[in-house]
Amino acid sequence: MPIQSIEPRRLYRQIADQLRALIRSGEFPVGSRLPPERELATQFGVSRPSVREALIALEVEGLVEVRVGSGIHVLESDSEPSPRLDNAFGPFEIIRARQVVECQMAAIAASSMNRAQLDGLRESLALMDAAIGRGEMPLRADRLFHVRIAEAADNGPLLRIVSELFDERNNPLFQQLGQHFENEPSWRTALAEHQAVVDAIAAHDPAGASAAMHAHLQNSHDRFAAAWPTAPECEPLAR
Repeated sequence: MPIQSIEPRRLYRQIADQLRALIRSGEFPVGSRLPPERELATQFGVSRPSVREALIALEVEGLVEVRVGSGIHVLESDSEPSPRLDNAFGPFEIIRARQVVECQMAAIAASSMNRAQLDGLRESLALMDAAIGRGEMPLRADRLFHVRIAEAADNGPLLRIVSELFDERNNPLFQQLGQHFENEPSWRTALAEHQAVVDAIAAHDPAGASAAMHAHLQNSHDRFAAAWPTAPECEPLAR
């Protein structure tokens, strides 16, 4: 059963469907390893992040398992495509959408944020730092940081967009991807990136704030697109 080229529409679902069919047909039997992401991306004619989203979808279904230092292994499973994924956006397209919106939000905040709002923004960093120190995923504080930046625009529709895009982190694809790539070192790095955004906002530097937010979200994208973790220190924080 040859691999077919992919149409540029809902890529990760199309890739997952083809890989599932290949597994069901015996091209990749139970216990075997799938080809590396780079090879699959070349064969499908798509980006590696799109392949990663497809593999994560299959992992959510229980059809494959990512084994640290060993690759993607095919599991014995009779599961069908998960209905939980029917309307789930891919993590990478969510991050790209956030870049479009939140860079402008940071620029607006640098122009309009008052002292009380800036104190609230700094409070979100302190809450994030405290959660990381307790070994917890600092998602509430992370959300608070991004929402408080959006609040400075005093625009309800934009605040809703920022909030809803952030809350897509709760979809099963994003949660599964986070289990592989989010850990104390990655969150400490994200916290430092947040601080750079706050510094630019405090300096009333719209261009700097936008650039710092763009860098933060691009780095988030790149962290999720990095090679699969291979060392014990990459274990996720407690949930």
